[in-house]
Amino acid sequence: MTLGRSPLFVPLTLIPAAAASGAFCMDGSLPGYHLHRGFGSGADSWLVQLEGGGWCNDIQSCLYRKNSRHGSSYYMEKQLQFTGILSDKPDENPDFYNWNRVKICYCDGASFLGEGYDRAAGLFFRGQRIWLAAMEDLMLNGMRYANQALLTGCSAGGVAAIHHCDGFRALFPGSIRVKCVADAGMFLDAIDVAGRRTLRSFFRGVVNLQGVARNLPQTCTSHLNPTLCFFPQNVVSIIQTPLFLLNTAYDVWQLKESLATEAADPHGYWQDCKMDNAKCNTDQIQFLQDFRNQMLNIVERFSLSKENGIFINSCFAHCQSERQDTWFGSKSPTIRDKGIAKSVGDWYFDRSRVKETDCPYPCDKTCHHLVNKKKKPPLILSNVSLQTSP
Repeated sequence: MTLGRSPLFVPLTLIPAAAASGAFCMDGSLPGYHLHRGFGSGADSWLVQLEGGGWCNDIQSCLYRKNSRHGSSYYMEKQLQFTGILSDKPDENPDFYNWNRVKICYCDGASFLGEGYDRAAGLFFRGQRIWLAAMEDLMLNGMRYANQALLTGCSAGGVAAIHHCDGFRALFPGSIRVKCVADAGMFLDAIDVAGRRTLRSFFRGVVNLQGVARNLPQTCTSHLNPTLCFFPQNVVSIIQTPLFLLNTAYDVWQLKESLATEAADPHGYWQDCKMDNAKCNTDQIQFLQDFRNQMLNIVERFSLSKENGIFINSCFAHCQSERQDTWFGSKSPTIRDKGIAKSVGDWYFDRSRVKETDCPYPCDKTCHHLVNKKKKPPLILSNVSLQTSP
């Protein structure tokens, strides 16, 4: 970012019409989004980003979430800084800087997929309705005239971007270019360091509590249980719309909250490794290499489609499209000298096919590894999203 320039802060817009369809945040407040209008050649182009921020899987964690910006618009930021793929500056976001850029706020707890209401706890699980209300509002505010569109999201928003990709495509005429990018959305149904499937158990709670099953693709739920169909790995190959997977092979969120949780690692054997990848020992690195291999095996079939794209680098990170330093800059991460923004742009505009898979850690010297100086509370239960870390 050039010194001396003012950052772009975009105001929150609530969706009053959402009330009529019962599209409420967890506490019953109105959902909202941040929209910065396009200009020039991008005036009729639309980029919609679905915010991430974890999930809640039981009444207790959802009640906690209810009193945060991820559960109530009363706590949402009234002005949100747009950086990375949302930046309005050509030297920070060369392909999408002048598009209409929207960030839809995440105030349910199931990746915009829930449908239900818990009267006793006063909790609305209306993620699917929020998605529909936001789309309807944006269409009325000019998106119906789009000549090209891109749906994206990071973390829990990346999961949402995958599941809603075909629905987003269906909003527009078949003649216009519509694609989707999922950043850090490939949460794997992996076995943790104690031999258990921590994330599967957690997602089972999310799916069952929030009534997610009815909004998952029937092409998946016809042969797998709904929890497995919440995992993107079981859905990406049946998405009809062109999809780009941007992910790290060593996702730090998954390392901390799925693979080596405190419950799975009660003696803290993984503690130093979780905080700083440079402190992982040989056995731990081998475990993580196996995790990487699982990721690559899963995306292999997906990548066979010429319409799809992948950029999987060997960094200890989480969410790389929202942060300016990883999205586009002189020292941004690269694979074979091509950065993330250039890769996504080349794929979106059909300038070239992009199937970039990095060599195994620690070969990539361009990574921006996330290193925590001290222990932080669990991200799932506290609803703290790692993507907002510096």
